[in-house]
Amino acid sequence: MTRGAEAPGRRDGEHVPVTPDWTCGSCGDDWPCATKRHHLLHEYQVDRASLSVYLGSCLAAATQDLRSVPVTALQDRFIGWVPRGPRTI
Repeated sequence: MTRGAEAPGRRDGEHVPVTPDWTCGSCGDDWPCATKRHHLLHEYQVDRASLSVYLGSCLAAATQDLRSVPVTALQDRFIGWVPRGPRTI
C-alpha cells in the first residue's frame, strides 16, 4: 500500500483516496471522483502546474497499487480530465 498521496489531518467529507484500491473515502467512486475533481480545480485554479504535479504523484503511486489497470486508463483517470490552457512561448 502506498501512502504518499494521502493528506495528513484528513477530515470526513473531503473525498480523499483510500489505497490500495484508490477509491474515494466519501462516495466510493474511483478517485479522484467528480466531487474531488471539482474541489481540486477550485483549489488550484491559479496554479495548474502544481495541480498537475500533485496528480502526477498520485498517478505514480496508483500505478504501484493498481498493476492490473492499463496505464492509459490510469492516466485518463488521474490527469486526463485537467483542462489545458493555451501554451505560452
